[in-house]
Amino acid sequence: MQVFGPPPLRDERSTVQGDVDGIAQGSREVGAGVCSHNSNSTRKTNGYIPLVQAQPPASDTDLLSLTPQASEARLRDWLTQRDEPGYRLEQMAARLWQRPVASWSDATELPVALRLALEQAFPLTRLELAAHQESTDGTEKFLWKLGDGEAIESVLIPEGRRRTLCISSQVGCALGCMFCATGRMGFRRNLSAAEIAGQVREIVLRRPHDKPTNVVFMGMGEPLLNWPAVATALTILNAPQGLGIGARHVTVSTVGILPALAELAQRTEQFRLAVSLHAPTSERRLDLMPIEKKYPLPDLLKALGQFERRITLEYVLIAGKNDAPEDADQLAKLALPLGALVNLLPLHPGGAPELTPSSRNTMMEFERRLKAKGVNAVLRKSRGLDISAACGQLRVEVEARGKVRTKEHAHIE
Repeated sequence: MQVFGPPPLRDERSTVQGDVDGIAQGSREVGAGVCSHNSNSTRKTNGYIPLVQAQPPASDTDLLSLTPQASEARLRDWLTQRDEPGYRLEQMAARLWQRPVASWSDATELPVALRLALEQAFPLTRLELAAHQESTDGTEKFLWKLGDGEAIESVLIPEGRRRTLCISSQVGCALGCMFCATGRMGFRRNLSAAEIAGQVREIVLRRPHDKPTNVVFMGMGEPLLNWPAVATALTILNAPQGLGIGARHVTVSTVGILPALAELAQRTEQFRLAVSLHAPTSERRLDLMPIEKKYPLPDLLKALGQFERRITLEYVLIAGKNDAPEDADQLAKLALPLGALVNLLPLHPGGAPELTPSSRNTMMEFERRLKAKGVNAVLRKSRGLDISAACGQLRVEVEARGKVRTKEHAHIE
């Protein structure tokens, strides 16, 4: 029998939190580089990346922040205290993730008195749709307003029968990667498991037939700096009593937070791993990603060598920064020993206006050079170019102007 959920962790909150403090300190040391790369980031953070604060444990009244097993246990106890019939448990649990309802009042198979009691005892966490954009290529961008007024983004990417939802794990990001719009807003807070998995839930509530077939943690934030909530969200996404999405259809993307990466490797489910690499050497990577100061590339590669699953290396091609022929040759030397797939990604111009995407000919030659050396490489096409589809871009625009001008983007609500 497969047990869904993470194995016991060794004080994961203190481990990851102490790790983040070190990252923030390291970012201060390279703060001039971060600021020179992005003036908006300088205004937001005064030259350094703020400390990330750990989230408090999930309340036992927030059923959507608990694993399906834990939420069922909580409901079972509650039903027993009320002397309700046992069969109500299955009816109620199904309404959390399998057949979700916007509120308990919509669970009409339950008596009115029970629905009212559930609303009082276990209100369901909702994400309010603040903005919606649809590209001519079918890509959809969602800006969700949270209960405290913060906002996060999700992107739904249809391709044939596949519907991939790119979800956020934090409000903002502390890492300051120079090509990322999210980094310009700085870090605000971690998301709860309900706010993470709830991005999928909200899509299902809007249009059940558009339930995502795949989920990627490639939205706002660094998932492994919010590991406790992400670990629970992974269980919710995968468990049959949750959203029931196959583990191999769920990808966690990370810059390489080594302690939490080790925790992810302990999971028995076959979740996919994508590593934001973006440069083939430590020196070049540090120019783009301050995290290199904390976790040097050789240490990251050593950790990946112990990962017993297929690894994807994400590589955004930026003109004059990482797209030279020798960069491809060095990247091949990293990818081949790992047996890694290399995803070559065009730079979305909205993510970093001061940077220039590589030309199409340069990108195609980069891909050809990798393949010639035996690397499994794929040049992805950029989606949502006519909308604010870069990670964090829509929120930055909304914050700056109060709203997005309809004439600038296609099909905006």
